[in-house]
Amino acid sequence: MRLFIAIPLKNEMKERVKDVQVQLLRQHVHGNYTPSENLHITLAFIGEYGDPDQVLDVIEMVRFRPFTITMDRLGQFDRLWWTGLSRCPELDTLAHNVRYALAEKGIPFDRKRFQPHITILRKSEYDLGDLKPVFVTPASMWVDSFSLMQSTRGKNGMIYTELGSVPASEGVDP
Repeated sequence: MRLFIAIPLKNEMKERVKDVQVQLLRQHVHGNYTPSENLHITLAFIGEYGDPDQVLDVIEMVRFRPFTITMDRLGQFDRLWWTGLSRCPELDTLAHNVRYALAEKGIPFDRKRFQPHITILRKSEYDLGDLKPVFVTPASMWVDSFSLMQSTRGKNGMIYTELGSVPASEGVDP
């Protein structure tokens, strides 16, 4: 079972991401665009792991207060395009605490440095520097939960299914 831990995007943020994707499409940027229902911020990528209940038990112990994130720019990692987020210490702390909890219980995950972003396009042959400016309307979202997600390959791309959600803990120190 292919698993990851993420913050799913709320509808208003999804709409702002869609606006960016439309601007890219108008410039004839081709590739695999992320469908709205799959937009998220990955906190930890686990990959193949056979016990999602164990992962849920571990991440349910992570405490955090709700916070706001703001999407404010467009970027590119090689052939992957993303919208970026303003610096948010609360988001960095949440990702650190999730990863620490996984490590403490021996659950493997990708240990690349956390770089908060929303993947909007994969397998593009274009370079951001070759385009007309793409405007990213700053958009904010209240983060009050995160989720354990399963990723399965469907005939039209990846299908993400929420297996469980962890709500914020008002008034509890993270």
